[in-house]
Amino acid sequence: MIEPTTLARPYARAAFQFAVDNGAVDSWHQALVTVAAVVAEPSVAKVLDDPATTASQRAATVATVLGDDIPAGVAQFVSVMAENHRLGLSSEVATLFAELRSALDAAANVTVTSAFDVADATIEQLSASLTAKLGKTVDMTVETDASLIGGAIIRAGDMVIDGSVRGRLHKLATALKS
Repeated sequence: MIEPTTLARPYARAAFQFAVDNGAVDSWHQALVTVAAVVAEPSVAKVLDDPATTASQRAATVATVLGDDIPAGVAQFVSVMAENHRLGLSSEVATLFAELRSALDAAANVTVTSAFDVADATIEQLSASLTAKLGKTVDMTVETDASLIGGAIIRAGDMVIDGSVRGRLHKLATALKS
């Protein structure tokens, strides 16, 4: 049997992407936590588990309990989950959404390795540029490595930007060997 978390993951990712695109991550998180609480309520669970209840009736039941103060798209999301018989995964969806939200809020660890000391103003400009590019706050570490000859190497997670003279010479040597 498939784990509930595995079944809930696509719903959490879809909800998260929609929330990010609409700038409503916090309100969606709260709404999904509320949906999970509503679905877990015994009187609501009884209605949701009734085989005679249609998907639209299940979605309407949850939407009625949620009220009108839900973010745009949540009612439709609940309707899709109801149609696919996945309302029982609401708790897992909320948990996975919270994990995605935490990852979004986390700072990016960036290491800048330069051939020479880097001026504070340059570090601030680089930090601002990387913050905009990565969409996260940047926790920057600056190192000096004279073997680079000139330029710098920037590492942020699995992204590497090699602007060093050593790196360019290596690329040139590789191209000449081919």
